Amino acid sequence: MTTTPFPAPGVGTPPVTPPSAGAPAPGRAARLWRGRAEDAPWARPALLGLLAVTTVLYLWNLSASGYANSFYSAAVQAGGASWKAFFFGSLDAANAITVDKPPAALWPMALSVRLFGLGSWQILVPEVLMGVATVGVLHAAVRRRFGAGAGLLAGTVLALTPVAALMFRFNNPDALLALLTTVAVYAVLRALEEDRGAAKWLVAAGVALGFAFLAKTLQAFLVLPPLALVHVVCAPGGVGRRLGRLALGGLALLVSAGWWVALVELWPASSRPYVGGSQNNSFLELTFGYNGLGRLNGEETGSVGGGPGGGGGGRWGGTGIGRMFNDSVGGQISWLLPAALVLLVAGLVVTWRASRTDTARSAFLVWGGCLLVTLAVFSFMAGIFHEYYTVALAPYLAALVGMGGAVLWEERTGLFAPVTLAVTAGVTAYWGWVLLGRTPEWLPWLRWAVLVVGLVAALGLLLAGRVDRRIGLCAAGLALAAGLAGPFAYTLATVGTGHRGSIVTAGPAGAGFGGMRGPGGRGTALPYGFQGGGRNQGGARFPGMPGQGQDQGQGARGQVPGGGGGMGGLLNGVSVGAEAGAALLVDADSYTWVAATVGAQNAAGYQLATEKPVMAIGGFNGSDPSPTLARFKEYVAQGEIHYFIGGGEGGTSGRSGEAGQGSQGSQGSQGSQGGQGDGGRSRAGGFGGGPGGGSEISSWVAENFEEVTIGGATFYDLTRPK
Repeated sequence: MTTTPFPAPGVGTPPVTPPSAGAPAPGRAARLWRGRAEDAPWARPALLGLLAVTTVLYLWNLSASGYANSFYSAAVQAGGASWKAFFFGSLDAANAITVDKPPAALWPMALSVRLFGLGSWQILVPEVLMGVATVGVLHAAVRRRFGAGAGLLAGTVLALTPVAALMFRFNNPDALLALLTTVAVYAVLRALEEDRGAAKWLVAAGVALGFAFLAKTLQAFLVLPPLALVHVVCAPGGVGRRLGRLALGGLALLVSAGWWVALVELWPASSRPYVGGSQNNSFLELTFGYNGLGRLNGEETGSVGGGPGGGGGGRWGGTGIGRMFNDSVGGQISWLLPAALVLLVAGLVVTWRASRTDTARSAFLVWGGCLLVTLAVFSFMAGIFHEYYTVALAPYLAALVGMGGAVLWEERTGLFAPVTLAVTAGVTAYWGWVLLGRTPEWLPWLRWAVLVVGLVAALGLLLAGRVDRRIGLCAAGLALAAGLAGPFAYTLATVGTGHRGSIVTAGPAGAGFGGMRGPGGRGTALPYGFQGGGRNQGGARFPGMPGQGQDQGQGARGQVPGGGGGMGGLLNGVSVGAEAGAALLVDADSYTWVAATVGAQNAAGYQLATEKPVMAIGGFNGSDPSPTLARFKEYVAQGEIHYFIGGGEGGTSGRSGEAGQGSQGSQGSQGSQGGQGDGGRSRAGGFGGGPGGGSEISSWVAENFEEVTIGGATFYDLTRPK
């Protein structure tokens, strides 16, 4: 093994002779296709091919997901109709309440809807473009130091990671977060290459992380410690210059994130929407509480199952070092995670004796640090955790696979590199065999093919430095095929199926928690202890949920089309019948809100069906204290709300019994079947319980207004008191 750092970009490819001075300059199209003169002729076409294939893959069957997460789609619809709603991230165009995140992730989708109208493609295509851009930025970051082959491998791994294929086709904030954190890492790596131009790149990194904060608050800052530490230690220039540049980047971050926060906090509360997810109408409270420390310690007041002492890791799956490899998360992200960790260590070993400013070692420290910090937080956070969060790991993991593979391939004539490559291939094949074994009825032959091919490749890689180069390349190709076969198959299963609801998983049925499936495909996966409605065997339930029984032997089955109850009403938008939708549109322009209902997903279904504002009482799950009963009475007295929507078809009431029937979810643990729960609600509907939630308003409406049934849904005409 040599101790020389990895060679300069382009290593391993034959030298390219630049065109002579007298040759005519190529046209723009030729330059786009050919790329840089110093690159191998295949490098740019291969990149363009990767981006094109990724685009087609992510666009495939895109409309099967419909509005995907109706919670965010309703906010996108509102932002497309109202610039004020666009700025604040309001759930409706009349600006009653916002989503429980800052709005940056909504802005690209809302602009698309404003330009092209409301529809599934208009909402989801911007997410696809973010995915393709992330692949491109990752390729650029890895290629600069480790060559085109390493960049292509990293980009391919990212594109074929199942959770990436899921979230870059979905409308949650995670797609923009992954793109911007990857851009930030790229900018920091550029700052490590030079002294004079480093400041502008650190400013760019700060801006990217600032807007990442405006996409998903504090999760964006998980990468700050490794980025800052590596720059201070490994960047060129004196210590003072390094610290000064870092301070400049921090200032850029503060400005790019803080301008929106300052405006919201200084804006008079009476003339802006309520900050959804907060208990005191404060974005800072939301940031450091529900979306901040609450995610770490589980004390997420106002959340589903949250509150002091109520959000332990048991409700969202077990915490610990094995969380990323467990039955629900493993198939989403961990296919190449063991390989990435091995290659991180190997890359640091190979480059350890390089100079302080060696950019190859710095790259391993940056990508590896981002992976390890994010991995640790996800593994041990006791609050709300969903499988799809792990898309944040995908770029870091993919970069380490590309970089580490390239470094060890160049060092294959020694002993350390071929042994490490063989171990990596063998471990990856074995882990793929384990993951595929968790869905034994789905492609049962694939797990054995992965194992056999991977082990054969491992044996070949042991001899890679002592045999003909073509034989070594063949072994490397087999190792890549075995390592990528499992995630590629999961990715195909993901893009071939629609995903709807608040909590979704990638891969075939049974790959995650499974849970409820939206019409036409995989849908909502429920946290441990919450499958079905009412109480399960663990005794946990959603606060204020109807006393609805379940059959966990088959998982939580079906999507309850609940306008005011059932898991369908909490975790996905309701199905709105034609008659109910038509009723809301009658004289709709005479009202500020055509209707109000408890819970944002309930409101979202009606709003997306009518494209008219529907008030989401209590925010996402009906527990936010907005509006108060007194304020709601004022709205009604002023004639601003036409209907209150309770239960029924397109709004199930809170009766006990078996969960609604639909497409069967994955196998769940055995639980009670059809039992009476204890979290019932009034006929008027509502998840939220207690003062300030939806229950007070629901009870007042039921006592003072006549109930009518429209298309199977329970409506209360708020212009006609009893």
